[in-house]
Amino acid sequence: MIKRFNRYELKYFVNAPQYRGLVKDLSRFMVPDAYGDVDGFYRIVSLYYDSPNLAGYHSKIEGLKFRRKLRIRIYPGTDIRNVKTAFVEIKQRINRTVQKRRIVLPLGEAERLCSGTGFPTNLDEADTATANEIAYMQRALSLRPKAIVSYRRQAFMGGRYERGMRLTFDMKLQGRIHALRVNEIAKNRYCFPLNWFVMEVKVNERIPNWVVTLLAKHDCQLQRISKYCAVVSAGRSHIGSAWRHKENLYG
Repeated sequence: MIKRFNRYELKYFVNAPQYRGLVKDLSRFMVPDAYGDVDGFYRIVSLYYDSPNLAGYHSKIEGLKFRRKLRIRIYPGTDIRNVKTAFVEIKQRINRTVQKRRIVLPLGEAERLCSGTGFPTNLDEADTATANEIAYMQRALSLRPKAIVSYRRQAFMGGRYERGMRLTFDMKLQGRIHALRVNEIAKNRYCFPLNWFVMEVKVNERIPNWVVTLLAKHDCQLQRISKYCAVVSAGRSHIGSAWRHKENLYG
């Protein structure tokens, strides 16, 4: 498992007809993610941390070029209550470049690290450095749990010539700003219509020419999208202008 990487991430809103056409064409170039089911599907649930004044949320809404956020992520399968392992991730964006550092911990240790009440032991040098950075962020920004984000992902992996490339579709995006335990069963709110998906193209260096052609063929328009911000906005019952525009677009 890769624990540190830099890459470019481009996001798009696509509707159901676009999605079906893209998946059909992608089968010529990419394969489903081996970690998912036969078609590359799996579920993701994340707990996002932010400062008391939601500095991370506002940095995205205001379009700041440098942003950083902390989250606990789990892959719950069929029973979220039995999840034992979590990924603690620092996701940092500088313009379109994404830098990610992650550490894999037992869920309880992950929660204690992010709450500032404990520090994991028996880590190697790289994981210790990541844990120290997480602990520093927690203290410096007074980070607290702010939102649960849940969705179903279909992921594709690059083929022979684009091994580092991934392309994902996130659907049934929902979340909440209450009951903030990542493995808790609680009522969520859908943030986007069910026939719209968030597509992400993730590459290490450059987007292959065939991907550019595919995006143009299916009229995919680059968008500024944050699942965390969408959940917080929906939960606070005042969708920002960007999301209101998207709701009008959904019509």
